[in-house]
Amino acid sequence: MTTIWMKSSRKELLDVMEAAVCDATASVTFIAARYRTPFAVFVSTVVSLRTRDEVTFAVSQRVLSEYPDIKALAGADAGDLAELLKPAAFYHNKSVSLIDAARQILGRHAGEIPTQIEDLLALPGVGRKTAQLVRAEGHGLPAICVDIHVHRISNRLGLCDTRKPEETEKILAACFQEQDWIRVNRVMVPFGQKVCAPVSPWCSRCPLQAECPRIGVARNR
Repeated sequence: MTTIWMKSSRKELLDVMEAAVCDATASVTFIAARYRTPFAVFVSTVVSLRTRDEVTFAVSQRVLSEYPDIKALAGADAGDLAELLKPAAFYHNKSVSLIDAARQILGRHAGEIPTQIEDLLALPGVGRKTAQLVRAEGHGLPAICVDIHVHRISNRLGLCDTRKPEETEKILAACFQEQDWIRVNRVMVPFGQKVCAPVSPWCSRCPLQAECPRIGVARNR
């Protein structure tokens, strides 16, 4: 493979990482493929904040089974929804945010999950990461969602030198062709979970070990 810092090879970089974790899929991506609605993606994305993938998947399915559309969610009781959200992190706050967001979507957007990032960011409990993931996985729009895995891997590889996810997103948008923007999160999240772990990454099993500068890596396996 040509050097990972050459623009012509960045799609190939994603291809190599994807091949290494071809049996793994991030929870929100899985929910998107299963339910195929922006509403399901919105719910699962909010659930996923600070929550493990296996918990996100199970909790999202419970919530969507009980509240299958935006009207049902808007009419939910916060206590009942909070019980369904357990053991997702901050389940009480997420319960209130989801209900308030559903009511705003009904009132301001005719019950349709917004496509514009400004409209999504105006909803309770929605930050830039959530908004971009909803745009990408829910609406199929070209968007780069930078979570902790994307931010960490991009800096370790030397694709960027940033402290804030917003800065990483801007640089990655310039690094990759627009047609590959959605893939960045889809590929790097499972790669970060299975190979490029936060502490002591599995460099010995990484297909990029010969080229990766391992920036910021103190020890590895």
